Amino acid sequence: MSKPAPIINPEYVRRLMEMAFDASYPILIGMTLDDIAIDSVSIGLELDPQRHLQPYGIVHGGVLATLIDTATFWSAFLRLPSDVGLVNIDLKLNYLQPAITGRLTAVGRCIRPGRTLSYTEAHIYDESGQLLTHGTSTLITRPGRGFDLGVAKFLDS
Repeated sequence: MSKPAPIINPEYVRRLMEMAFDASYPILIGMTLDDIAIDSVSIGLELDPQRHLQPYGIVHGGVLATLIDTATFWSAFLRLPSDVGLVNIDLKLNYLQPAITGRLTAVGRCIRPGRTLSYTEAHIYDESGQLLTHGTSTLITRPGRGFDLGVAKFLDS
């Protein structure tokens, strides 16, 4: 029988969303953390033709890779003990359709959470729901690298 998922403190989630997406790189790219739960996340990005396009007039692959990397990371993060962080040890992408304008949504899920390694995937969709990019990632835990946000991460511990 599998262990039930922990109950996450909503105040921890609120502070996490502020901290994580108030950092310089998410601000530079323009990402938003739209929703996060145990084993899932939704990341948004309003495309800006002055920041996100490459010379052919489509979204740069690095922007899409950033969204996949971010969504895979956060999909595995919440269930970890509060003093544990993560690092991505591989990232694999498939670019399926180009993006040009509008809002992108990266939806991540943790396929296999683990104490040491977690395996995740993410999909990026355009506003019409068309799948643009698919990616997978393996992440390794980093004991002692959790975020101290001044409140308990779990309500049931």
